[in-house]
Amino acid sequence: MKVLLDTNIVLDVLLQREPFCQEAKEIFVQIESGQVNGFLCATTITTIYYLVSKTTTVLNANNIIQKLLLLFEITNVNKDVLQHALQNSGKDFEDSVIYTSAELCGIDVIISRDLKGFKKSKVVTKLPKEFLATMK
Repeated sequence: MKVLLDTNIVLDVLLQREPFCQEAKEIFVQIESGQVNGFLCATTITTIYYLVSKTTTVLNANNIIQKLLLLFEITNVNKDVLQHALQNSGKDFEDSVIYTSAELCGIDVIISRDLKGFKKSKVVTKLPKEFLATMK
């Protein structure tokens, strides 16, 4: 199964955001163990790099991105994705890029805590708790 994590799920782990980080960590474990194939959108990588480099050091940001690139595959963001995202866009263009990229990559499930941002997604979107319940 191919799952794409929304940016907020990755940030839950990196920033140890309570009460969300435990479920997010469980999803990371499933990806690390190969139970599911983990994906991130390319925009998630750039957003995380920006946030981490502004709050810590560039070296730390580089290390975090390197670890994410070892663990996750990356969905494309190219002209085609952006054009489709514009046509499919709800209120949040960033979310539209993520779910359009996921759709064009054949992702089975998007995991996010922001289901409102993914209302127009053709890819099933689940809360972390919902996803973990289906994996038991």
